[in-house]
Amino acid sequence: MKRDERTPAGLVGVSPHTAAFTITFDGRELPVLPGQSIAAALWAAGILAWRSTRVEGRPRGAFCGIGQCYDCLATVNGRPNRRACLVTARAGDAVTTQEGHGHAGLDT
Repeated sequence: MKRDERTPAGLVGVSPHTAAFTITFDGRELPVLPGQSIAAALWAAGILAWRSTRVEGRPRGAFCGIGQCYDCLATVNGRPNRRACLVTARAGDAVTTQEGHGHAGLDT
């Protein structure tokens, strides 16, 4: 691995000249920097919770930031239970608040 590839930008394959893009969260457009996780993009927009717990409906967002706790689950492009701290945001992603286990209204 080359020295310049060992930077955070190099590891995710972006250059400092790569343009920002947008995703949507519950229909609201949010700016995203290349290489940001969905959780990081939500935090940058001031959104701290994007899931509610199954039993008591308590709000949850990123807690550990490394994919171990599962507090950051979100529905991304119609797929529930995606760990927002591990999913790299892509242009046009549609992220929605996940209620409970995320399977309500799904046939699968």
